[in-house]
Amino acid sequence: PYDVERYNQIREIAAEMTSAQFDVEPVRIRQFFAAETGYATPKVDVRGVVFRDNKLLLVRESCEGKWTLPGGWGDVGSSPAENAVREVREESGFEVRAQKLLAVFDRSKHPHEPPFPFHIYKMFFLCELVGGSPKLSSETDGVDFFSEDALPELSISRTTPGQIHRMFEHHRNPNLPTDFDPMP
Repeated sequence: PYDVERYNQIREIAAEMTSAQFDVEPVRIRQFFAAETGYATPKVDVRGVVFRDNKLLLVRESCEGKWTLPGGWGDVGSSPAENAVREVREESGFEVRAQKLLAVFDRSKHPHEPPFPFHIYKMFFLCELVGGSPKLSSETDGVDFFSEDALPELSISRTTPGQIHRMFEHHRNPNLPTDFDPMP
């Protein structure tokens, strides 16, 4: 009972702090927190990194009209690589095979906007293009390949310019090790 009481107090303090940061009513934050059960762990966002003719595949999110690497939340029951392959197919129409984990980043340590009220790990997989053709989806209204010096407006919530440039560095130097955020 003591631990439950302390947990509820901490959750209330967290709701007040989050409410102030995001200018949202505390009751909505409490409802959001209450919906999350179990041990608090980071969510996993997977991104497919696909090159063709030295250009990078990006999709335009229909909800905001900005571009990003194809990807999204990892689904339970599939590996992160399987999720990345599925996301590329669903959002772009292209068939790919995951080849290498290029990066694992903590979203909160990068300049994503807006900040999220929960923790997210972002996994970037180099994927080999093996088939398919551009196809729009319920989530995307654009599919194209872009050179590094001609990038469109990015969805900073999903992918930052720095992350895109790092993926081009991996493309130019395939022997780079997997990136991750360093220890402080």
